[in-house]
Amino acid sequence: MNKSLRYIAILALIPLFTAGMASNYFTEADAAKSQGSNAPGRIGTNSYGSANNGVVCGDVLCKDYPGGKAGWEADQGKVTAKVPQPTQKTTTKAETTTETTDVTEKDLGSVLRLSRANIPTEIPMHKGFYNGGEVYYIITDSSDATHADTISKNQGWKVELAPILAKAPKAALSKTYMFVNGVSGDGVHGFQGEVFTSTPAQADVYSALTSHVHVTWNDGAQPRVLDSEAKIQSASESGDVTLTEISVVLNMPQIVWPDGQMTVKEDKTLTDETPYGGGQVLDIDKKKKTVTFIAHRGWGPDGRTIYYIVTDATPSGPANMMGVTSAPTSASLIANAAAVDLYQFKNGLKGSGPLGFQAGIAAGAPGDANYSPMWRIFMIGWNDPSSAQLLETIDDMNAYKKAGLIDIGIARPMDSDHIVNCPFIDPFQ
Repeated sequence: MNKSLRYIAILALIPLFTAGMASNYFTEADAAKSQGSNAPGRIGTNSYGSANNGVVCGDVLCKDYPGGKAGWEADQGKVTAKVPQPTQKTTTKAETTTETTDVTEKDLGSVLRLSRANIPTEIPMHKGFYNGGEVYYIITDSSDATHADTISKNQGWKVELAPILAKAPKAALSKTYMFVNGVSGDGVHGFQGEVFTSTPAQADVYSALTSHVHVTWNDGAQPRVLDSEAKIQSASESGDVTLTEISVVLNMPQIVWPDGQMTVKEDKTLTDETPYGGGQVLDIDKKKKTVTFIAHRGWGPDGRTIYYIVTDATPSGPANMMGVTSAPTSASLIANAAAVDLYQFKNGLKGSGPLGFQAGIAAGAPGDANYSPMWRIFMIGWNDPSSAQLLETIDDMNAYKKAGLIDIGIARPMDSDHIVNCPFIDPFQ
């Protein structure tokens, strides 16, 4: 397509949920600088996605890079990225009027094709209860190292450590009961399944982030399955169990709940250009107790490859577009230390990002002291999309922003606080 397009054509390329992301919804913001390998608690880039080590070289598979991994590593010391200096531009009245300014296809940016940008990943589910009904859920992150290690071992799938989740306000948490003895079952500690106090059907109070109460059967009591908060409270009042609040926050997104479940994507064919819309789940198998998500590729703060899934979001517009659970309680994290910044692109290089442009950059990743699955979304816009280049690190962003080549602003779709639950996972484990 060679003919010129007017600005209105740009909007047609942006997915539905960006309708609320007009320019007046972006607030100027500085990119948070990662501490990289010097971050407290950092365990190194090779510790994450071990099966990915030696497979991906930059933005291509090592097998496709001239000379393989050795050739790629040798080339890293030969290339020095240059940040173009902003040029002076005389602005005329016509240039500031959308009705008279044309944008060509070239202005929309080049195409960036990442290999394995969207891949399936199978995650184990657990069975718990809500008000007597069954709930199937996953556990992806823990604020406590002991719980992360214990659950990882029990479920055979890694739970990431995210200490800053402990800073989440009470309004962003949903209470969950865990049994530490009694009837054997599918619970975190090897006993009956957890009991939730809300599900996505109770949207005003549901949260995937859960605070916890340990339930201990007392000596002389007859252990039995308690499948609701009311039954637990009754057992406590009768002296059968002791309830103990613990200071641990887990990320436990619910996949299936009484009379509901996450959207299963109709078109299950994944390509590097698969759009975000229509659902993030490919399959739910309650018999095997597994769920298959789409894992999306992006960059960590220092340019390492990361993958993440999407389980819930607020406000409802982006959540519905992506086919995930709407979780209004997450809005209370917008100015809280339990959430971390994730930068997405609204123009520039076309690619596998949620808006159809290059993949995003996270301000923290597993192994970093500031990692969290709860992401505060910022948008990056190129002032001249036709000159867009690939940005892979927080330092890249800061350099290009300082040079006046990009703008960074907080996303406010539907004029609302925007938080997305995007657990970073290792899809190759």
